Amino acid sequence: MATTRRHYSGEFKAKVALAAMRGERTINELAAEHGVHPAQIMQWKKIAQEELPGIFTQRRNGKEEEELKAALYQQIGQLKVELYWLKKKLDWPVERKRELIEAGHAQLSVRRQCELMGLPRASLYYEPTGEGAENLLLMRLLDEQYTARPFYGIRRMTAWLRSQGYAVNHKRVGRLLRQMGVAAIYPGPKLSQPGEGHRVYPYLLRGARIERPNQVWSTDITYIRLRQGYVYLVAVMDWFSRYVLAWRVSISLDVSFCLEALEGALAKGRPEIFNTDQGSQFTSGEYTGRLGREQIQISMDGRGRALDNVFVERLWRSVKYEEVYLKDYTTVPEARQGLGGYFAFYNQERLHQALGYRTPAGVYLGS
Repeated sequence: MATTRRHYSGEFKAKVALAAMRGERTINELAAEHGVHPAQIMQWKKIAQEELPGIFTQRRNGKEEEELKAALYQQIGQLKVELYWLKKKLDWPVERKRELIEAGHAQLSVRRQCELMGLPRASLYYEPTGEGAENLLLMRLLDEQYTARPFYGIRRMTAWLRSQGYAVNHKRVGRLLRQMGVAAIYPGPKLSQPGEGHRVYPYLLRGARIERPNQVWSTDITYIRLRQGYVYLVAVMDWFSRYVLAWRVSISLDVSFCLEALEGALAKGRPEIFNTDQGSQFTSGEYTGRLGREQIQISMDGRGRALDNVFVERLWRSVKYEEVYLKDYTTVPEARQGLGGYFAFYNQERLHQALGYRTPAGVYLGS
């Protein structure tokens, strides 16, 4: 049986197109309400957007023109409100986006705010359960063992935990290690995964002589345990002086806190070469683009990652043995405060044998 093609009036198309442009409801919701295919609504919306500029070139009576102007200005005003509200929020982690929802906003509903930030409304009210007590204990043990023996892979870690009396398999250990963001340092395939479509840069430092501050900087992320959870720590370090230029703490592995640390470091200087691993945070367009705008050469670790970024690996050992394991942080603010105190000590007071028993700040700042 042949189907009859439906015909819509111009008024109907305009009504649906304006509703789509207003953006208060999704395309699927409008399609269900008006009995129109979503693709048809998108086409009408596109046509309306393309033809709106020409409306005011046509001869119309004063009343019609004023009504059209008022409708257009209303749309522009709404878009300005939404763009202003959305600015700098798209790449933030889910936890941060949830904090930014404004229940009492005068012009943007909660539904529209969630749509603008790409945040499912269900996640707005979701309360994460987090890792269980046993997994948190295993992660603490894995953290200590990895810091002491970073060459242990998943199977050795599994065997070690079993020798300590924990009935675990390699799949569980692998999941926990991935959640912690750590991997064994021995050469092997795919130790660090770049994001899909992200460019990976060559390693530029093999055989290079590091002779001065701001010649080479590097960065990395490590897992910091808390008594009832964990956070991630990123730091930017100058290779020659071992000076920690900037650091940040985050509850999730996202690019935003890495960018914040990079901005903090660039406020103090500018390197010739910036070395990272091939993780998605550092291969992202936002991160490499920021370095590119400063005309900084980008170097990325290859196989044998710990040898490529050995100074930051040593920093993590010092941070954990001299601060984290001694303090056993309880909360995120406590961790931030403790790490802030430690990095001040590390830069200003801690004497390094490799620096002729000078401090990183003394070498970097030339004092």
